Amino acid sequence: MIEMMLAGEFTVGELAKACAIPSHMASEHLGKMKDRGLLACERRGRRCYYRIQAEGLPSIMDCIRQYFDRHPK
Repeated sequence: MIEMMLAGEFTVGELAKACAIPSHMASEHLGKMKDRGLLACERRGRRCYYRIQAEGLPSIMDCIRQYFDRHPK
């Protein structure tokens, strides 16, 4: 989900479909990340669009990618 949102904003349904998980599970994950200040949510009509809010999150994700690039399974 974070990887997707680094490129833009998405609805719960779009993120759930991309991650192949039920919408309620995606919504729970997104809610927890939002509560901790990592994400922002903007309601437009009946849909809520999530996007990255924490300025340092892209750098953290770069570190994680680099680690797994050096340590593949």
